[in-house]
Amino acid sequence: MQIGKDINRAIELLNAKEVLGLPTETVYGLAANAFEDDAVLKIFQVKNRPSFNPLIIHTNSMDKVKSFVKSIPKKAHLLGEAFWPGPLTLLLPKSEKIGDLVTSGSPLVAVRIPNHPLTLDLLSQLNYPLAAPSANKFGSISPTIPEAVAGQLGDGVKYILDGGLCNIGIESTIIGFEDDKVIIYRTGGLSLEDIEEVIGTVQVNEKSHEKPLTSGMLKSHYAPSTPFYVGDIDKMLFQFPDKKIGVLSYQKNYSENVKTSFVLSPNGSLQETAKNLFNYMRLIDEIDLDVILAEYVPHHGLGRGVNDRLQRASYKYNKTE
Repeated sequence: MQIGKDINRAIELLNAKEVLGLPTETVYGLAANAFEDDAVLKIFQVKNRPSFNPLIIHTNSMDKVKSFVKSIPKKAHLLGEAFWPGPLTLLLPKSEKIGDLVTSGSPLVAVRIPNHPLTLDLLSQLNYPLAAPSANKFGSISPTIPEAVAGQLGDGVKYILDGGLCNIGIESTIIGFEDDKVIIYRTGGLSLEDIEEVIGTVQVNEKSHEKPLTSGMLKSHYAPSTPFYVGDIDKMLFQFPDKKIGVLSYQKNYSENVKTSFVLSPNGSLQETAKNLFNYMRLIDEIDLDVILAEYVPHHGLGRGVNDRLQRASYKYNKTE
């Protein structure tokens, strides 16, 4: 496994139906030729991802999107014009070019144009889109640096394109269209407020599913290996006497009665919080701890996406819906 910036090497591997680590502005993806089922199958195998969990397709232009979907609703066009390239994924009716393995049998395919110069350069040189879910083991913390991809996937991936630290740090916002309704199926790196400025009121579907319509909708996801609880940190500290405690807080720095503490944004910036979330979750999980305590952040802007990831990371411990 190598880490580097050689786009020609990346193209060579993709043409050979191999997978590789790919930087985006949100998180790193595990990419393969979306038109080749043998290549797509390797994504599921390397990630240990269940086949019922659909993948997201990445390309670099609206014209290319039109070549593998049947139609694009007017409001989807408006959103694409406003936010592509960027952390927006649209659920659109797929053409026969996209296999059922990619969509887990759904007639809809999730599509986005990522906003990363290295990846856009790569995509512009390909005559096929890339299927690219997050480059982690299924259910684990999404990687925001190439070294985190290497740490999770090891020899499962031969090459990782090094795009540095991801600028946004949480996955894209996923939007679907049902009749005249616009529905957010996964909150993420594009805020509800920004979306509604372009197309008006949208519906937010915050329900989890055992057989998800699109990526990131399972109840338990993005989880550290250390028991992870989300709630009132000050109260939870008294629930774990004689335990090695780590704290992942929004603004407040905890030092008493804890082994370590990570502060997502001392200045209260939700953008900084989102950028730091997965990296800090990974770093605190690498410390010898008995438990990690975290708290929700203000539920607006990128805070909605951050809170979604915190809730799914803690689900099997907190058992909240």
